[in-house]
Formats: sequence, C-alpha cells, structure tokens
Amino acid sequence: MATKSVKSRDVVKHSGTAASKKPMKKVAKRGDAAVVVTTNPTMRNKPGRMVYFFGKTRTEGDGTMKLLLGGKGANLAEMTSIGLPVPPGFTITTDTCAAYYKAGQRLPHGLMNEVHKNIATLEKETGKRFGDHANPLLVSVRSGAAVSMPGMMNTILNLGLTDLSVLGLANSTNNPRFAYDAYRRLINMFGDVVMGIDHDLFEKEFRKIKAKFGATVDTDVPAEGMIELCEAYKTVYQRYVGEVFPQNPFKQLELAIEAVFKSWNSDKAVSYRRIEGIRGLNGTAVNVQCMVYGNMGEDSGTGVAFTRNNATGENHFYGEYLINAQGEDVVAGIRTPLSVDEMPKWNKKVYQQLLEIKTKLEKHYKDMQDIEF
Repeated sequence: MATKSVKSRDVVKHSGTAASKKPMKKVAKRGDAAVVVTTNPTMRNKPGRMVYFFGKTRTEGDGTMKLLLGGKGANLAEMTSIGLPVPPGFTITTDTCAAYYKAGQRLPHGLMNEVHKNIATLEKETGKRFGDHANPLLVSVRSGAAVSMPGMMNTILNLGLTDLSVLGLANSTNNPRFAYDAYRRLINMFGDVVMGIDHDLFEKEFRKIKAKFGATVDTDVPAEGMIELCEAYKTVYQRYVGEVFPQNPFKQLELAIEAVFKSWNSDKAVSYRRIEGIRGLNGTAVNVQCMVYGNMGEDSGTGVAFTRNNATGENHFYGEYLINAQGEDVVAGIRTPLSVDEMPKWNKKVYQQLLEIKTKLEKHYKDMQDIEF
C-alpha cells in the first residue's frame, strides 16, 4: 500500500515564483480558511523550470510550494521527504500552465524534453521502461491547483499501455486479467477525459460483455472477457475520435498533460473561482506518478480515509476501501466499499501500516489529514 495524496487544511503560504518584480500577495476567502495567492504581472511565456521530481533519487519540492506545484504536488513532495511510501513521480508547475495559455494554448517549448528526462529518472528508479514490451512503466496523470476546485480534469490511470505493452504487463505479472483490466480502464478514462467521448458509450460495451459472460459485477469478468472488452473500447474510441487509440506512450502523456491545462479554464472551474473570489493563481499543476496496482487480485486493494473521524473529530481512523480495485472504483459507486474497520480481517499487516502512516501524518502536519492509499 502507498499513500498517494494528502490535503492540508492549514493556510497556504508561498514566497512566489520567479519574476522580475516582487510578487503581490492577496488573500482569497474559501469557507473558513484563507488561501494566500500570488500574482505575477511579469509572467514569462516560457517559465524557467517546468518539472520537479519526487522519489528516492531526489525530491525537489516541499509543502511550502503549493502555489508553484499545486496542493497535491507540494504534499507529494513533502510526504516523500518525511519517508512515507509515496510512489515516485514528477509535477509540472502552475507557471507552465500559465505559459501554455500565454502561448495561445500551445505547450511551452522544451516542456516535453523535461518530461522525457523525468520519465528516464522514473525508469531508472523503478527498473521499468515507459511503453516497454516486457516490463512497462505505467503512470497516473492528475490535475492539482493550489486550491481544490470542481471542473478540473479527472484522473487518468495506467497511462503508457498499448497493444504491445499490455502483453508485457500480462507476462511480467503472470496475470492477463489484471493487465487487460488496466488497459480497458486506460482506454475508457483517456477517451472520456482527454478526448471527450461519452462515458456511457464505454459502459454500454461493458454491459454487453458482462451479459455474455454471466458476470454480476466487474470483477466476475474473466480474462478473455477483458480482452474482448479492450477491443470493443478501441472500436468506440476510433468511431468517435476518427483515429486509433494512441500506441505511442509519450503521445498519450502529451495529450493528457494538455487536457489538464485545458481543464483549468473549464466552465465549472472558472465559475467556481469567480463565485469563491479566488484570484491570482497561475493555473493548475500536472502530477505524473508511477502506478501502483490495487486490482491485481484478492490480495490488493485501494481506499480513501481520514486520519480521524471527520464529523466528530474522534481519534479513530475513518474511511473505506475495496479489494481488487483501482482508486476511482471507491468513489464511482460501482461496488459497495468496506469500512477500514474491517480491514484487519482481510490484511492485518496492511492495516497496521496505515495506522502508522496516519500517526506520522498528523504529527508532521499537526492537523487531521485526508489520504488515498
């Protein structure tokens, strides 16, 4: 198990990003908390440094850098620094998002070169290769502004899978069902989130497969059903996009990064910032993180939790989890999650590790925390 994100309820503070003039600070009200934001009147079309790595190799950010790395990116770096089991990855800065819009919605020059270099570092740290046909490195892609808000891009999981690398994943794990389950999730999420394909079109194909194999829930579909489902999903993708599903993992990543930046100016996000009086933020960061898998079988899982009861404040670990699932399943309503109170019956060692992480987080942040694992 590994923690993936944490939200601090403390006031956000940051010294500002590089600019030729001293940044001006404003305070935007959001509920009971004040969020300090910084405006940069001299933002350059190409920011200086666009990517910050976090992992065992090095960790280049910290929790004070929310304005530059977004809340999620800053906390991923901070948690890595204090020794928590955070999957390695990198964050593309909010300045880069601002540069994207200043350049007429084009990715800044040199960004993908930095991304390639950081993927190479991830490959070295994990011993896997991005898009490899034998032992592929897969990543998740998430948005992450300094202030959480609706309308931002949903998560994409398992990015980097292709028709060839899915075979490598199946062979390296000796688990074809898991590999094709991961691939169908990528095609669905990428098609929906990046390309704007109606999610129901994918669900319609899934219902057909479940009926064919007599499956009541998703986990009942066998490996051969998942393989058929991937083909059906690729057909849906090609029909509505006019192109085959991208077989170059770096092209997948580039399109996903741009989709995160575009979501910054979605109607929901813009309206939320206007209503809440949030001004002065440069944009959203992009978090690219090595995948860990909760859907490899009955001995793996995923969940969300608070370090204590978020309604009463009682010092009792509070949350939900699913066995043999990936993160989005917990909140999607597809299956009924279990209370973390039941986790010791399933895996006492994992439950104990989470309690240790809970204690470490509260001691470090000095407040209740919200985590994904």
